[in-house]
Formats: sequence, C-alpha cells, structure tokens
Amino acid sequence: MNLSDLLGKVVDFNPAADVTTLRRAYEFSAEMHRGQRRKSGEPYLVHPLEVAGLIADLRLDVPSIATGLLHDTVEDTLTTLGQIESTFGAEIARLVDGVTKIGQLNFQSKAEHQAENFRKMLLAMARDIRVILIKLADRTHNMRTLSHLPPERQTDIAQETLDIYAPLSHRLGIYWIKSELEDNALRHLHPEIYYQLKRNVAKKRVERERYIEQVREVLGRTLEEAGLEASVTGRPKHFYSIYQKMQSQHLVYDQIHDLVAFRVIPDSTRECYETLGIVHANWRPVPGRFRDYIAMPKGNMYQSLHTTVIGPFGERMEVQIRTAQMHKVAEAGVAAHWRYKGQNEAGSPAEVERFSWLRQLLHWQQQLEDPQEFMRSIKEDLFDEEVFAFTPKGDLFSFPQGATVIDFAYRVHSQVGERCAGARVNGRLVPLRYQLESGDTVEIITTTRQTPSRDWLKLVKTSRAKERIRSWMKNQQRRRSLEIGTELLTRDLKRHRLEIQKLRKAGRLDEIARDLGFADEESLIAAIGYGRVATQSVLAKLVPAAEIEPEGEKEEGALQRLFRLVGRHGKGGVRVSGVEDVMMRFGRCCNPLPGERILGFITRGRGVTVHAADCSRVMESDPQRRVEVSWDGSTGNFRPVLIEVMCVDQQGLLAALSKAITSAGANISKAQVRTLTDKKALNTFEVMVDSLDALNRVIRGLGKVRGVMRVQRVRG
Repeated sequence: MNLSDLLGKVVDFNPAADVTTLRRAYEFSAEMHRGQRRKSGEPYLVHPLEVAGLIADLRLDVPSIATGLLHDTVEDTLTTLGQIESTFGAEIARLVDGVTKIGQLNFQSKAEHQAENFRKMLLAMARDIRVILIKLADRTHNMRTLSHLPPERQTDIAQETLDIYAPLSHRLGIYWIKSELEDNALRHLHPEIYYQLKRNVAKKRVERERYIEQVREVLGRTLEEAGLEASVTGRPKHFYSIYQKMQSQHLVYDQIHDLVAFRVIPDSTRECYETLGIVHANWRPVPGRFRDYIAMPKGNMYQSLHTTVIGPFGERMEVQIRTAQMHKVAEAGVAAHWRYKGQNEAGSPAEVERFSWLRQLLHWQQQLEDPQEFMRSIKEDLFDEEVFAFTPKGDLFSFPQGATVIDFAYRVHSQVGERCAGARVNGRLVPLRYQLESGDTVEIITTTRQTPSRDWLKLVKTSRAKERIRSWMKNQQRRRSLEIGTELLTRDLKRHRLEIQKLRKAGRLDEIARDLGFADEESLIAAIGYGRVATQSVLAKLVPAAEIEPEGEKEEGALQRLFRLVGRHGKGGVRVSGVEDVMMRFGRCCNPLPGERILGFITRGRGVTVHAADCSRVMESDPQRRVEVSWDGSTGNFRPVLIEVMCVDQQGLLAALSKAITSAGANISKAQVRTLTDKKALNTFEVMVDSLDALNRVIRGLGKVRGVMRVQRVRG
C-alpha cells in the first residue's frame, strides 16, 4: 500500500473526498515516524498506511482515514494532541485521542493499565463509533504481522483479540474483520491445530468447489420452479468456526460435513419466508437449528433467517436467507454507515437501537473499579450468541446463551434479583438453574427470606447479575469485618482507658483514618477487621509508644503482625509483599503455576491464599482483602495440574499420549481413561510441572498427536 493506492481506493467510493487532508496527514505521519521501524524491520510508516487502507475498505469518511494515518503519532512519537488539533482540527484530534493508549499515568499492575485503556476506548466509542472502527483496523493489521513479536507477546495479543476485538467486530456487524481476527488468533494460540486445518481444507478444495456448484444449481433450480428469483452463493466457513465446531461437538475434521454455508438473497422480506418454506419443503430441517433474526434482529441489527437442512446429497447444509439490504448490513457492518448518536443528539429509533448494547455495556461498567472484574465483565458482555425472553407485560430482553432466570431477575431490578426464589416460565414453575430459551415469558417469584448465594455465581451469565451478587457478598463481608474491627479496637482501647464512642464524637478516629491513608473511620475499622491494619497503629496516635510495647521493640506493620501470628515460612516460591514468614497456601480452585499472574487473598487465621489473577474466586473477593504476591524466581517446585484430552478411541492412542507428555519433560502422577459414544475417549492426566511454560509444552505436544480433538487444562 502506498499513498496513491490509498487515495485511489478512497476516490473510488467517495469521488468528492478531500484528498488534500489525506496528503497532509500522510506527510505529517511520515515526518513524525521518520527513522522508526517495526519489529519486522520495515519502515514504521507502512503500518499507518495499511491501517488507513483498511479504514477505506470500511468506506469511512476522510477524518477517519486521516486518523488511521495519524493514530500512532501521539503514542509513539513526540507529537502532542495540541499539534494534531492545530494542524488537522478538533474532530481528527478527538479521534486520535480516542485510539491512543493511556501512557503517562502510574498503574499498580498491568491488568489495571489494560482495564483503563479499554475503559477509555469504550467511552470514546460511545461518543463516536468511528473510534472502535479505527481501532479494529489497527488490530487487524497488527494481527497480520504478529509473528514478528516474541512468542509470549504473540499469545497475549492473540488472546486479547479473541476475547475483546473479535466479539466487538461481531457486535458491529463487520464479519470479514471478525473472521480474519479469529483465524489469526487461532494461528498464534494453537498453531498445530490451525495448520492441520489449513492442510485438510486445502486437500478438499476441488471437491468442496464442485459441491458448492452442484448445490447452487439444485437450490437455484428449485426456487425458480417455485416462481422465486433469488441469487444463491456458497462460501466455505473460516478456520476458527470449524475449530469451534470441533471443540463444542468433540469432532475431528473428517466428521464435520457442513463446512459450507449457502446464502440465498431474494427481493423482499416476504420472499425470505417463502424461500424458507421451499427449502424446508424439499429438504428435511435439522431440529433446533432454525433462527429467525429478521423478526428478532441481533443487537447490531443483523437480520437473516438461518436454518440447517439435510441437503440434496444427504449432508447437513446451512442456509442463510436475507434481502440485499440485509446482506449489505451483514457484510459491510452497520457501524461503517451509521454514526452513534448521543442522548442529546437527534437520531432515529433504528440508529439508537443499533447501539443500545453499547449503552448497556457502559452503564453496567460504571461502578466496576476493580480492573480484573472490569475486564472479565467486558468479555462476558461481548458474548455474541443471544436469546430473547419476555416479561409478562411483553417487554423484550436479550441475554447471552446459557443465561438463567436469575439473570432475568437482575435485569428487572437488583432487589428483584436478590429476592429471587424461583420463576414461572410460560406458566410453568422452574428452578433457579433453568436456562432461558428464545420466546420464553418469565415471571419472577420473590420472597423476603431469599438472599444471594455464592452458588448463584455458577448459574448466572450476565456481568450485571454477577456484579450485583458479588457486590452483595462484599457488603456482607464488610459488615462482618466492621463488627470484628469494632470489637478488636474497643477491646484494645479499653486497656488504655479510652472509649471508642468518645473518640468518634470528637472526630479523632476520622483524623487517624486520614493519617493512615483511609477515607474515613469506617474504612479504617473495616481494615482492622480484615487484618490489614493492627490496632497498635491506631493506639500509636493516641497514647505514648512506651505504653503500647516494650522499649526498643521494633514496630511491625499490620501485615507482618498478621503473618507472624499465624506464621510459618511460605512455600512454593511465592513472595508476599516482601514478607518472609507467612502462612500460605495455593487455591485448589485454580492451582496457579510459576509464570502465571497471581494475587493473594487474606483469610483470617489462615494467612494468605494464592490464586491465579483471573480466578473467579478472586473476582468474588473484596479488594480490601487482596495483597500483592509474586513468584520469587526459584525453580524445582513441581505442582500437580490436571489436563483433559478428548480424542478418537483407537488402539495405541493412549501410548502416544503418554509418550507426548514424557517427551515434553513432565511426569504423569495419575491417569483416568473413559470411553464415550461415537468412538471417542476422554482422558484425564495429572501431570507434575514446575511452570506455565512446561505446561504449555505438554499441551502443545498432546495437540500434535493424531486423533486428538481437544486439549485443555482443568481447574478445580
């Protein structure tokens, strides 16, 4: 891509485009990035040019394409936003700011930095949807050139792409970007699976093209005989969608037959339903595989009829039916043609509806300050499969697939969720674990005796419900810690003839709280109850030090005191906030390994429990009870890890799996083999490894064994 190519592409779809601005943006970017090179060794300017080209493919306006050329100048050069605004105007400056990462602030962790960058991007995206389109173009080109980065960075970026950017592109209806991002993420996360799929697909290319042509001819002739004119096309599914089907249905490649999706485009909505009737009349539909996204569009206003039938050659065949206008929205992405309208701007109901999911996303994240919880909830909210359920009054709510009646209750109101004891679905009583299906009418049953349970977190799917349940549980923990803190402080104050009520009335506890870095006396007392602050720290502000402890005794911090009281030396090569002697254990729920990001959780009387940073138990814990922990770099501490392998049930495969594990340098401590239906086997191995790298070597080795469908780590 060079400037002439870019300008030619822009003029093709917008002959009146202001190419002068684009030339100036190119020259400015070339000057600012002069001498810089990418990891691939090519001049840095190649990247902004390619990004601008992708934005032009989305048929966006000149300010968006100019931003593509300028998007890295503020982040990676000495350019300021003020310079961008004075040179190119406020609109382009605002777009550049929206896609620029936060770089000048101090963050306590990488997770916090990542969370704040996404929070900033979402807010900018709410003001102007073009921000995320530019960001998607940037990520698409970065994924094309990801192989030039170190392996660990490739894995991190590919996983982030799969978790955040691919679902965002789906939400915005830009399916060609979604497919490319998913395929490139698969290539770097599971290269052995990706290249095996690529080889299998290439082997059957001629056969697949012949099949597509034959089905097109049969389908077209059938519609023509029924008096309907429609174009029929077929396309192979992309690698990641094939991989997903293999994973979800425990299949090997040769067992998947519907590798091609056929698209029928008639002239009107009425003819879409007529086409569906003709398809179902001629070929037997597969139960449970029909979706009507015309009557109930997806959140991004995607409309189409989806059905799967046993086709003319006896194989499953997926058929999508939609009008030309629906197809345009589905392929080009609605966001490429519509600008997000703020609450104070005029916008048609259709425009507002297209981005209602974004409004909900922002609304639900406003109260989430914890970065780990924020990132997790973002991923959950971008879940793309939806079901639709009604209230008894006919209001329609959408939920991710797998959502339960508890999710529905929390969508109605937080208090309804907290008191939810059951539900009537379509007039029938159902338990709390009932999963919603499209078309359900749900009436929530409440009782004042009901309160949220930790088990609810295993049932709900929406981040709104999870955040409300966790918030309720944290409030309960805080109340208990306030009771304990008050009791401890009252007892120690009495020893010095001091009364907590008088200190409160005089405002002394508030003063001491601020001196110790707390917002108010309640936060201080809760911290005492949690075990993060010792009562001696408060007494030191009220009475002479000699009266608190013997002369010359070294004062110790709150955590050191807690750990000394429960203490023994930590095991497993973990350092807890620089403290040497501490009772410590690993969470059985996640069993973290050296190399994984970890967090500690203070448990009264039992020291610190170490969890993986993304463990659900950490999300449920109160942030005030967390403590920073890190691996101390020591080696040789082998830990048991469970690995689950789904494979074909065939002679010699167990021996091959065992050999793959030992060849990767790990020992098998336990093994369980279970045969399943359809000639499959589920193998569970407990292997001893000393790091995340060692575990990944084992998983990669198992993934290369012929006949293996899925390999995954199992957390307790």
